[in-house]
Amino acid sequence: MKQKKAMNRIISFILTTLGITYSLSAQVTYDLNHCITTGLEKNFSILIARNNQIIADQNFTPGNAGLLPSIDVSGRYGGTINTTNQTYYAGGDSSLNNIHNTTATAAVAFDWTLFQGFNAITTYKKLSELKMVGELNTQMTIEDFVAGMTTEYYYFVQQLQLDHNLAYAVSLSRERVRIDRERYLLGGASKLQLLQSMVYLNSDSSRYARQKEVLKGSQIRINRLMAVDDLGQNIIPADSIIIIHQGLVFDSLLASTMQLNTGLQIARKNQKISDYDYKIVTSRSYPYLNLTSGYSLNYYDYGSGTYKKQDIGGYNYGLTLGMNVFDGFNRRREIANARIARENLEIEYRQIEQQVNADLLNIFYAYQNNLLLLKLEEQNLKTADENLEIALERYKLGSLSGLELREVQQSRLEAEERLISVQYQTKVAEISLMQISGKVLEYLQ
Repeated sequence: MKQKKAMNRIISFILTTLGITYSLSAQVTYDLNHCITTGLEKNFSILIARNNQIIADQNFTPGNAGLLPSIDVSGRYGGTINTTNQTYYAGGDSSLNNIHNTTATAAVAFDWTLFQGFNAITTYKKLSELKMVGELNTQMTIEDFVAGMTTEYYYFVQQLQLDHNLAYAVSLSRERVRIDRERYLLGGASKLQLLQSMVYLNSDSSRYARQKEVLKGSQIRINRLMAVDDLGQNIIPADSIIIIHQGLVFDSLLASTMQLNTGLQIARKNQKISDYDYKIVTSRSYPYLNLTSGYSLNYYDYGSGTYKKQDIGGYNYGLTLGMNVFDGFNRRREIANARIARENLEIEYRQIEQQVNADLLNIFYAYQNNLLLLKLEEQNLKTADENLEIALERYKLGSLSGLELREVQQSRLEAEERLISVQYQTKVAEISLMQISGKVLEYLQ
C-alpha cells in the first residue's frame, strides 16, 4: 500500500508540474495583428530593407544623373627661394642670393555637360526605376515577414491544439489508472494490468512534456520575428482555432498574381533598367558639348626683377564640342553586350513568370486537396470520439481488454492530430496563395 501511495504522489506531482510549466512566468495575449505590427516596427530584416530603400531614394537626384553643373573653388599660396649667378656677354657678373618670390592664387571653375547623347536624362530615368526597385524590395521583405509571422503564429496555435490533445490523452490514461487501481484493490484486476496502465500514463506524460519544448521553440521564433527584448516571454495567442479561408478562386488568384506579385514587378523593373543601360552605352556614339567658365585671381610678390608686385585677375569661358571617333572597338563590344544582357532579362522574366505560375498551380492544388481532407478528418474525429466513449464504458464494465482500450485511445489521439495537421497545412497553403498573389498584407487588418 505504501508503494501505491508513493506512486500516486509521483503521478500527481508529474501531472501538476506539467500543468503549471507553461504558466510559471508572465504571459502576454497577442493576436496576429499585434504580432505583425510589432515586427513591422522592430524586425531587423525590415529595418535593413528600409535603410536600403532610403539609399535608393537619396540616389535619385538630378545631380547624381549628371544633369547639373559642377562648381569648384580652389586657392593656393606658395613661394620660392632662389640663388642666381649670371655672366653677361658684354662682360661682368652678377650674383643674387636668397631671392624670395611668393605667389597666391584663387579660382572658381564652372563645368557643365550640356549634351552627351541623352546620357544624363536616361541615367535619371534609370535612377527612378532603381528607386522603385528599392521600394519593391522593401515590400517583398515585408511580405515575406508577414507570411512568415502568420505561418509561425498559426503553427503555435496548432501546437497548442496538439498540447490540449495530449493533455486529454494524459487525462484518459490517468482515469484508466484510477479504474485499474480500484479493480486491483477489489481483486477484480491483476497488478500487471495496473502497472501496464501506469506505463501508458508515463508514456503519454512524457510525450506531453516534450510537446512543451515544441511550444517554447515556437514562442521563441515569434518573439525573434517581433525582435522583442525578452525572447523567452510566454505568449498566449488570441486564437484557439485555425480559421481557414475556403473561398479562394484560381482565376482570381492568377489575375492578381500577374498584376501584384512582387517578384514579377521587380523583374519588369529590371527589364526597364536594362533598356536604359543599353541607351546609356549607345549614347557614347553621339557628340558631346561642354560649357566651361571660371574666374581666377593671381598675386605675385617678386624678390628681384622688373616688378616688385603683380596682380592678375580675369574671367574665362568656352564651349567644347567633341566626339569620340575610335576607341578600339570597345563601344561596339559594350553595345553588343548590353543588347545580350537585355535579352537575358527578357528571358529571365519569362522564366520567373513560368515559375510563379507553376508555384500557384501546385499550391492551389494542395489547398483544394487539403480542404477535401479537412472534411474527411473532421468526420473521422467524430467517429473516433464516439468509439472512445463506447470503449470506456465497456472497459468500466470489464467487457473490453486494456490493450483494446489503448488502441481505441490511440486511434482517437491520432484522429485529432491528423485533423489539426490538415488544418495547419491548409492554412499554410492559403498563406502561400495570398503571398504569391500579392495579397498577403490583407492579414494586417
